[in-house]
Amino acid sequence: MRTLNALPSPRQGLFWVCAAAVLALAGCSRPEPSPEPVRSVKLLTVGVGALQSQIEYAGEVRARVESSLGFRVAGKIVQRQAELGQRVRAGQVLAQLDPQDYQLAAQAAQAQVSAAQTQRDLAAADFQRYAALKDQNFISGAELQRREATLKAAQATLAQARAQSSSQGNQAGYTRLVADVSGVVTGIDAEPGQVVAAGTPVVRIAQDGARDVVFAVPEDKVAQIQPGQAVGVRAWSGGKATAGRVREVAASADPVTRTYAVKVAIDAAAAAPLGATVYVAPQALSHSGTQAITLPTTALRQQGQGTAVWVYDPATSTVRSQDVQIASADGNAAVVAAGLAPGMQVVATGVHVLAPGQKVTVYQPKWAETPSGKASSAPDSVAPAGAPGAAPAASQP
Repeated sequence: MRTLNALPSPRQGLFWVCAAAVLALAGCSRPEPSPEPVRSVKLLTVGVGALQSQIEYAGEVRARVESSLGFRVAGKIVQRQAELGQRVRAGQVLAQLDPQDYQLAAQAAQAQVSAAQTQRDLAAADFQRYAALKDQNFISGAELQRREATLKAAQATLAQARAQSSSQGNQAGYTRLVADVSGVVTGIDAEPGQVVAAGTPVVRIAQDGARDVVFAVPEDKVAQIQPGQAVGVRAWSGGKATAGRVREVAASADPVTRTYAVKVAIDAAAAAPLGATVYVAPQALSHSGTQAITLPTTALRQQGQGTAVWVYDPATSTVRSQDVQIASADGNAAVVAAGLAPGMQVVATGVHVLAPGQKVTVYQPKWAETPSGKASSAPDSVAPAGAPGAAPAASQP
């Protein structure tokens, strides 16, 4: 007779359930995190040096006096002799209006002069005859006075007609636009066939003589620029630099750019052509030679609303965050106004992969120069922070 295997007891079943749960939890648990690698960093020692940068602005060469010329009467332009860039002399005709209506008005005024002169001559002859009759007591004194008043009125009418004729003659002459000064045509604002009103600009002329360089400065710099200060000017296309003096500073900002226009007087003989672009370097804004701390932009990082750097602690081989205040730029470097002292060591590159208190090593180049001048291999080192491989050598502490 065969016997059946005994069924497991409840105690044994609970054991196997717990064992299965432990194995399941062991399989789902996270592995131990790998230790963070010790990164190699390139360091630089903070020091004070002389700034080299010079603030420059883009300017434009302009004539000190630039006039917009227009006709003194209205009419239709029938001819324009001036062209853009043309040099003109004083008295040269630049444009012409249709003069027919003004010539007819001048002729009508001249006819009125002739009529008024005839009336004046007749009144003068009557006065002479009545004066002779008065001497013979044929007329009263009152009659002679009336003839004298008629003569004076005729003379006044003649004077009025002559003035009117002269005015109409001037109006006819104003149909010719004549250059009042010598210079260069810098703008054309009207074309033949166009009907213009009196005073409408037609031609712009830059007068010969003094030249200015005009440039704009922002609001935070305008207070440092005063009339009479020295300014260096050099042409954009190269050439010898010239010296100038600040002649005028705008009293109000431009409504569009919100900058202030500054005019610099320069020697006309050494000036670049009109409209040329030049570099303007005000000496009042120069910081060349000023002692300050500068850092490459790769050493800076944003921390909240400010700027910070990583400072290396050689005692513990760790880095800590240090807030700094940036004053301005010196070429490709940043000028530090506060936060650092000479002698500190800061991380130069790879600042985005570091953390406060992180342990680091000083980066050593993989290749070093031997006394014979040949490159020899160096032991492999950890790549600098922020780079997967080797990087160019940097100054070490």
